Amino acid sequence: MIEIGIIGGAGYTAGELIRLMINHPKISIKNIVSKSHTGELIHLVHQDLLGEIEMKNIKFTRDLSKKIDIVFLCSGHGQSRKELSHISENIKVIDLSQDFRMKIQSIFNNRNFVYGLPELQKKTINKSNNIANPGCFATAILLAILPLAKNKLLKKDIHISAITGSTGSGRKLNDTNHFSWRNNNVSAYKIFQHKHLQEIEQTIHQVQNDFYSKIYFVPYRGNFTRGIITTLYTHSVLSLEKNQKIYEEYYKNHPFVKISDINIDIKQVINTNKCILHLMKDKNQLIVISIIDNLIKGASGQAIQNMNIMFDLDETCGLKLKSVRF
Repeated sequence: MIEIGIIGGAGYTAGELIRLMINHPKISIKNIVSKSHTGELIHLVHQDLLGEIEMKNIKFTRDLSKKIDIVFLCSGHGQSRKELSHISENIKVIDLSQDFRMKIQSIFNNRNFVYGLPELQKKTINKSNNIANPGCFATAILLAILPLAKNKLLKKDIHISAITGSTGSGRKLNDTNHFSWRNNNVSAYKIFQHKHLQEIEQTIHQVQNDFYSKIYFVPYRGNFTRGIITTLYTHSVLSLEKNQKIYEEYYKNHPFVKISDINIDIKQVINTNKCILHLMKDKNQLIVISIIDNLIKGASGQAIQNMNIMFDLDETCGLKLKSVRF
Protein backbone atom coordinates (compact mmCIF):
# COMPACT_ATOMS: atom_id res chain seq x y z
CA MET A 1 0.00 0.00 0.00
CA ILE A 2 1.08 3.57 -0.66
CA GLU A 3 1.32 5.48 2.64
CA ILE A 4 -0.11 9.01 2.34
CA GLY A 5 0.27 12.21 4.31
CA ILE A 6 -1.88 15.32 3.86
CA ILE A 7 -0.86 18.77 5.10
CA GLY A 8 -3.58 21.40 5.32
CA GLY A 9 -6.31 18.92 6.21
CA ALA A 10 -9.15 21.36 6.84
CA GLY A 11 -9.52 22.86 3.36
CA TYR A 12 -11.78 21.90 0.46
CA THR A 13 -9.02 20.23 -1.57
CA ALA A 14 -7.93 18.13 1.42
CA GLY A 15 -11.55 17.11 2.04
CA GLU A 16 -11.84 15.93 -1.57
CA LEU A 17 -8.53 14.06 -1.31
CA ILE A 18 -9.74 12.20 1.77
CA ARG A 19 -13.09 11.30 0.17
CA LEU A 20 -11.30 9.87 -2.86
CA MET A 21 -8.48 8.18 -0.97
CA ILE A 22 -10.60 6.21 1.50
CA ASN A 23 -11.97 4.27 -1.49
CA HIS A 24 -8.68 3.99 -3.39
CA PRO A 25 -7.57 0.32 -3.38
CA LYS A 26 -3.83 1.08 -3.25
CA ILE A 27 -3.75 3.88 -0.63
CA SER A 28 -3.46 4.01 3.13
CA ILE A 29 -3.84 7.42 4.79
CA LYS A 30 -1.10 7.61 7.42
CA ASN A 31 -1.61 11.11 8.79
CA ILE A 32 -3.54 14.32 8.19
CA VAL A 33 -2.18 17.63 9.45
CA SER A 34 -4.18 20.75 10.25
CA LYS A 35 -2.74 23.66 12.22
CA SER A 36 -6.21 25.12 12.75
CA HIS A 37 -7.91 21.86 13.81
CA THR A 38 -5.15 19.92 15.60
CA GLY A 39 -6.59 17.05 17.63
CA GLU A 40 -10.07 17.19 16.10
CA LEU A 41 -11.68 14.19 14.45
CA ILE A 42 -11.62 14.46 10.65
CA HIS A 43 -15.37 13.91 10.39
CA LEU A 44 -15.97 16.95 12.61
CA VAL A 45 -14.04 19.10 10.13
CA HIS A 46 -15.43 17.42 6.98
CA GLN A 47 -18.81 16.40 8.33
CA ASP A 48 -19.88 14.31 5.33
CA LEU A 49 -17.12 11.84 6.33
CA LEU A 50 -18.99 10.72 9.46
CA GLY A 51 -18.76 6.91 9.52
CA GLU A 52 -16.09 6.92 6.80
CA ILE A 53 -12.93 7.82 8.75
CA GLU A 54 -12.05 7.93 12.47
CA MET A 55 -8.67 9.68 12.23
CA LYS A 56 -7.75 12.91 13.98
CA ASN A 57 -5.84 15.86 12.59
CA ILE A 58 -2.34 15.86 14.02
CA LYS A 59 0.06 18.65 14.83
CA PHE A 60 2.69 19.61 12.26
CA THR A 61 6.01 18.10 13.44
CA ARG A 62 9.47 17.61 11.99
CA ASP A 63 9.07 13.83 11.97
CA LEU A 64 5.78 14.07 10.06
CA SER A 65 6.99 12.37 6.92
CA LYS A 66 8.60 9.30 8.48
CA LYS A 67 7.19 6.03 7.15
CA ILE A 68 5.14 7.65 4.39
CA ASP A 69 5.65 7.53 0.63
CA ILE A 70 4.06 10.77 -0.57
CA VAL A 71 2.82 14.04 0.92
CA PHE A 72 0.02 16.18 -0.51
CA LEU A 73 0.42 19.89 0.33
CA CYS A 74 -3.02 21.52 0.62
CA SER A 75 -2.33 24.50 2.89
CA GLY A 76 -2.72 27.12 0.19
CA HIS A 77 -0.60 29.56 -1.74
CA GLY A 78 2.60 30.70 -0.06
CA GLN A 79 2.64 27.96 2.59
CA SER A 80 4.23 25.06 0.71
CA ARG A 81 7.75 26.47 0.75
CA LYS A 82 7.60 26.70 4.55
CA GLU A 83 6.30 23.15 4.92
CA LEU A 84 8.85 21.52 2.61
CA SER A 85 11.62 22.10 5.14
CA HIS A 86 9.92 19.54 7.41
CA ILE A 87 9.63 16.84 4.73
CA SER A 88 12.42 14.36 4.00
CA GLU A 89 13.90 14.67 0.52
CA ASN A 90 13.20 11.00 -0.24
CA ILE A 91 9.44 11.55 0.20
CA LYS A 92 7.49 12.33 -2.96
CA VAL A 93 5.45 15.55 -2.94
CA ILE A 94 2.38 16.78 -4.80
CA ASP A 95 1.71 20.46 -4.16
CA LEU A 96 -1.80 21.81 -4.79
CA SER A 97 -0.81 25.46 -4.37
CA GLN A 98 0.64 27.78 -7.01
CA ASP A 99 4.07 27.91 -5.33
CA PHE A 100 5.98 25.76 -7.85
CA ARG A 101 3.98 25.91 -11.09
CA MET A 102 6.20 28.43 -12.83
CA LYS A 103 9.59 27.21 -14.09
CA ILE A 104 11.36 30.11 -12.40
CA GLN A 105 10.00 28.83 -9.04
CA SER A 106 10.13 25.08 -9.70
CA ILE A 107 13.44 24.28 -7.96
CA PHE A 108 13.42 24.55 -4.17
CA ASN A 109 15.41 22.79 -1.41
CA ASN A 110 16.98 20.35 -3.89
CA ARG A 111 13.52 19.48 -5.25
CA ASN A 112 12.67 19.97 -8.91
CA PHE A 113 8.92 20.34 -9.40
CA VAL A 114 7.28 19.21 -12.64
CA TYR A 115 4.04 20.78 -13.89
CA GLY A 116 1.48 18.04 -13.32
CA LEU A 117 -0.92 18.17 -16.25
CA PRO A 118 -1.10 14.48 -17.27
CA GLU A 119 -2.48 15.23 -20.73
CA LEU A 120 0.63 17.32 -21.38
CA GLN A 121 3.54 15.22 -20.07
CA LYS A 122 2.53 11.89 -18.57
CA LYS A 123 5.96 10.29 -19.10
CA THR A 124 7.72 13.16 -17.34
CA ILE A 125 5.33 12.92 -14.38
CA ASN A 126 5.99 9.18 -14.15
CA LYS A 127 9.71 9.81 -13.65
CA SER A 128 9.30 12.70 -11.21
CA ASN A 129 9.20 12.86 -7.42
CA ASN A 130 7.77 16.37 -7.07
CA ILE A 131 4.64 17.58 -8.83
CA ALA A 132 3.13 21.07 -9.01
CA ASN A 133 -0.59 20.40 -9.51
CA PRO A 134 -2.09 22.82 -12.09
CA GLY A 135 -4.64 25.47 -11.20
CA CYS A 136 -8.32 24.75 -11.83
CA PHE A 137 -8.88 27.48 -14.45
CA ALA A 138 -5.56 26.54 -16.09
CA THR A 139 -6.61 22.89 -16.32
CA ALA A 140 -9.92 23.63 -18.02
CA ILE A 141 -8.37 26.15 -20.40
CA LEU A 142 -5.23 24.21 -21.33
CA LEU A 143 -7.18 21.05 -22.10
CA ALA A 144 -9.19 23.14 -24.56
CA ILE A 145 -6.02 24.50 -26.22
CA LEU A 146 -3.36 21.76 -26.16
CA PRO A 147 -4.41 19.92 -29.36
CA LEU A 148 -4.14 23.18 -31.32
CA ALA A 149 -0.75 24.05 -29.83
CA LYS A 150 0.58 20.53 -30.43
CA ASN A 151 -0.26 20.87 -34.12
CA LYS A 152 1.14 24.43 -34.37
CA LEU A 153 -2.32 25.77 -35.18
CA LEU A 154 -2.39 28.75 -32.84
CA LYS A 155 -1.88 31.72 -35.17
CA LYS A 156 -3.79 34.61 -33.63
CA ASP A 157 -5.11 35.91 -30.31
CA ILE A 158 -7.04 33.59 -27.97
CA HIS A 159 -10.11 34.99 -26.21
CA ILE A 160 -11.32 33.18 -23.09
CA SER A 161 -14.16 33.60 -20.63
CA ALA A 162 -14.69 31.20 -17.72
CA ILE A 163 -16.95 31.01 -14.70
CA THR A 164 -16.19 29.11 -11.49
CA GLY A 165 -18.12 28.09 -8.39
CA SER A 166 -17.56 29.52 -4.93
CA THR A 167 -15.36 26.62 -3.77
CA GLY A 168 -12.68 27.97 -6.10
CA SER A 169 -12.05 30.66 -3.47
CA GLY A 170 -11.27 28.15 -0.75
CA ARG A 171 -12.89 27.46 2.60
CA LYS A 172 -11.83 30.65 4.36
CA LEU A 173 -14.55 33.29 4.18
CA ASN A 174 -14.01 36.53 2.31
CA ASP A 175 -16.20 39.31 0.94
CA THR A 176 -17.02 37.49 -2.30
CA ASN A 177 -17.88 33.97 -1.10
CA HIS A 178 -20.44 34.70 1.60
CA PHE A 179 -23.83 33.23 0.63
CA SER A 180 -25.56 36.62 0.81
CA TRP A 181 -23.09 38.06 -1.73
CA ARG A 182 -22.68 35.06 -4.01
CA ASN A 183 -26.33 33.97 -4.25
CA ASN A 184 -28.20 35.39 -7.27
CA ASN A 185 -25.03 37.19 -8.30
CA VAL A 186 -22.27 36.97 -10.93
CA SER A 187 -19.19 39.16 -11.26
CA ALA A 188 -16.06 39.43 -13.38
CA TYR A 189 -12.72 39.82 -11.62
CA LYS A 190 -8.97 40.08 -12.33
CA ILE A 191 -9.70 40.69 -16.01
CA PHE A 192 -6.59 39.88 -18.10
CA GLN A 193 -4.66 39.57 -14.78
CA HIS A 194 -5.67 36.23 -13.24
CA LYS A 195 -2.81 34.32 -11.61
CA HIS A 196 -3.49 31.19 -13.71
CA LEU A 197 -2.80 33.11 -16.92
CA GLN A 198 0.96 32.84 -16.40
CA GLU A 199 0.93 29.05 -16.21
CA ILE A 200 -1.37 28.92 -19.25
CA GLU A 201 1.04 31.06 -21.28
CA GLN A 202 4.06 29.11 -20.04
CA THR A 203 2.50 25.78 -21.04
CA ILE A 204 1.37 26.95 -24.48
CA HIS A 205 4.86 28.24 -25.24
CA GLN A 206 6.29 24.90 -24.10
CA VAL A 207 4.15 23.11 -26.70
CA GLN A 208 4.15 25.73 -29.48
CA ASN A 209 7.19 27.95 -29.08
CA ASP A 210 6.34 30.16 -32.06
CA PHE A 211 3.09 31.41 -30.51
CA TYR A 212 3.49 35.16 -30.01
CA SER A 213 -0.12 36.33 -29.98
CA LYS A 214 -2.10 37.50 -26.95
CA ILE A 215 -4.31 35.53 -24.57
CA TYR A 216 -7.24 37.52 -23.19
CA PHE A 217 -8.82 35.85 -20.16
CA VAL A 218 -11.94 37.11 -18.37
CA PRO A 219 -12.80 35.05 -15.25
CA TYR A 220 -16.18 35.19 -13.49
CA ARG A 221 -17.42 34.26 -10.03
CA GLY A 222 -20.54 32.12 -10.34
CA ASN A 223 -23.52 31.75 -8.01
CA PHE A 224 -23.05 27.99 -7.61
CA THR A 225 -20.79 25.83 -5.46
CA ARG A 226 -18.52 23.84 -7.76
CA GLY A 227 -17.58 23.44 -11.39
CA ILE A 228 -15.97 25.50 -14.17
CA ILE A 229 -17.25 26.21 -17.65
CA THR A 230 -14.83 27.83 -20.09
CA THR A 231 -15.48 29.22 -23.56
CA LEU A 232 -12.61 30.21 -25.83
CA TYR A 233 -12.35 31.18 -29.46
CA THR A 234 -9.47 31.71 -31.84
CA HIS A 235 -8.83 31.92 -35.57
CA SER A 236 -8.86 28.66 -37.52
CA VAL A 237 -8.86 27.97 -41.26
CA LEU A 238 -9.65 24.27 -40.73
CA SER A 239 -13.17 22.88 -40.90
CA LEU A 240 -14.99 21.80 -37.75
CA GLU A 241 -14.58 18.16 -38.79
CA LYS A 242 -10.80 18.48 -39.16
CA ASN A 243 -10.52 20.21 -35.81
CA GLN A 244 -12.57 17.49 -34.15
CA LYS A 245 -10.26 14.82 -35.58
CA ILE A 246 -7.24 16.70 -34.21
CA TYR A 247 -8.80 16.76 -30.73
CA GLU A 248 -9.87 13.11 -30.86
CA GLU A 249 -6.40 12.05 -31.96
CA TYR A 250 -4.68 14.07 -29.23
CA TYR A 251 -6.86 12.68 -26.43
CA LYS A 252 -7.23 9.08 -27.61
CA ASN A 253 -4.91 7.81 -24.85
CA HIS A 254 -6.13 10.17 -22.12
CA PRO A 255 -9.06 8.52 -20.33
CA PHE A 256 -10.48 11.56 -18.56
CA VAL A 257 -10.93 13.90 -21.53
CA LYS A 258 -14.03 13.38 -23.64
CA ILE A 259 -15.21 15.11 -26.83
CA SER A 260 -18.95 15.78 -27.08
CA ASP A 261 -20.80 16.32 -30.36
CA ILE A 262 -23.55 18.25 -28.58
CA ASN A 263 -23.45 21.26 -26.27
CA ILE A 264 -22.37 20.61 -22.68
CA ASP A 265 -23.13 21.86 -19.16
CA ILE A 266 -21.34 21.80 -15.81
CA LYS A 267 -23.54 19.13 -14.20
CA GLN A 268 -22.10 16.52 -16.58
CA VAL A 269 -18.76 16.60 -14.74
CA ILE A 270 -19.62 17.36 -11.10
CA ASN A 271 -18.08 14.72 -8.79
CA THR A 272 -15.90 13.34 -11.60
CA ASN A 273 -12.32 13.67 -12.80
CA LYS A 274 -13.50 14.25 -16.37
CA CYS A 275 -13.02 17.17 -18.69
CA ILE A 276 -15.58 17.34 -21.50
CA LEU A 277 -14.93 19.47 -24.58
CA HIS A 278 -17.37 20.67 -27.24
CA LEU A 279 -16.20 22.29 -30.49
CA MET A 280 -18.08 24.68 -32.76
CA LYS A 281 -17.14 26.75 -35.79
CA ASP A 282 -18.43 30.17 -36.84
CA LYS A 283 -16.84 31.39 -40.07
CA ASN A 284 -13.09 31.56 -39.34
CA GLN A 285 -13.45 31.23 -35.54
CA LEU A 286 -13.04 27.92 -33.72
CA ILE A 287 -15.00 27.87 -30.45
CA VAL A 288 -14.13 25.37 -27.71
CA ILE A 289 -16.23 24.88 -24.56
CA SER A 290 -14.57 23.06 -21.66
CA ILE A 291 -16.10 21.83 -18.37
CA ILE A 292 -14.51 20.35 -15.24
CA ASP A 293 -15.23 19.94 -11.53
CA ASN A 294 -12.83 22.50 -10.05
CA LEU A 295 -12.27 20.46 -6.86
CA ILE A 296 -11.63 17.14 -8.61
CA LYS A 297 -10.13 17.44 -12.10
CA GLY A 298 -9.14 20.99 -11.17
CA ALA A 299 -7.44 19.94 -7.92
CA SER A 300 -7.67 16.76 -5.83
CA GLY A 301 -8.70 14.26 -8.50
CA GLN A 302 -5.90 15.43 -10.77
CA ALA A 303 -3.50 15.15 -7.82
CA ILE A 304 -4.48 11.49 -7.36
CA GLN A 305 -4.24 10.96 -11.12
CA ASN A 306 -0.67 12.28 -10.90
CA MET A 307 0.07 10.01 -7.93
CA ASN A 308 -1.21 7.00 -9.87
CA ILE A 309 1.12 7.85 -12.74
CA MET A 310 4.08 8.40 -10.39
CA PHE A 311 3.61 4.96 -8.80
CA ASP A 312 2.93 3.09 -12.07
CA LEU A 313 -0.71 2.45 -11.20
CA ASP A 314 -3.59 2.52 -13.64
CA GLU A 315 -4.22 6.22 -14.26
CA THR A 316 -7.91 5.83 -13.43
CA CYS A 317 -7.42 3.91 -10.17
CA GLY A 318 -9.75 5.30 -7.51
CA LEU A 319 -11.17 7.86 -9.93
CA LYS A 320 -13.93 6.00 -11.74
CA LEU A 321 -16.56 8.37 -10.40
CA LYS A 322 -20.12 9.04 -11.53
CA SER A 323 -21.45 12.54 -12.06
CA VAL A 324 -24.17 13.95 -9.81
CA ARG A 325 -26.77 15.06 -12.35
CA PHE A 326 -29.69 16.05 -10.09
